[in-house]
Amino acid sequence: MTQQPSDQTQRHGAHAALAPGQTPKYHHGRSPASWAGSMIALVGFVIAAVGFFLDLNVPLIVIGLVVAVGGALVGGLMARAGLGQVWE
Repeated sequence: MTQQPSDQTQRHGAHAALAPGQTPKYHHGRSPASWAGSMIALVGFVIAAVGFFLDLNVPLIVIGLVVAVGGALVGGLMARAGLGQVWE
């Protein structure tokens, strides 16, 4: 008879055995911080590109670039909050 994995093991995979206060190790940019920052920056660059092709709509380009920079800030803040890659 095999033992069924606990609910916590199913949700967190190999990270389920972490001690309290430890953060899981993410490798190769597969952290929530990198995903959030990348997706927000992608949306910002798409907005800026649409503004560029709409006869150089400068306000839309600026809004897109501000959103892209916001993605970098969100990713950095999330990494500092413990959701980023652990550097050893």
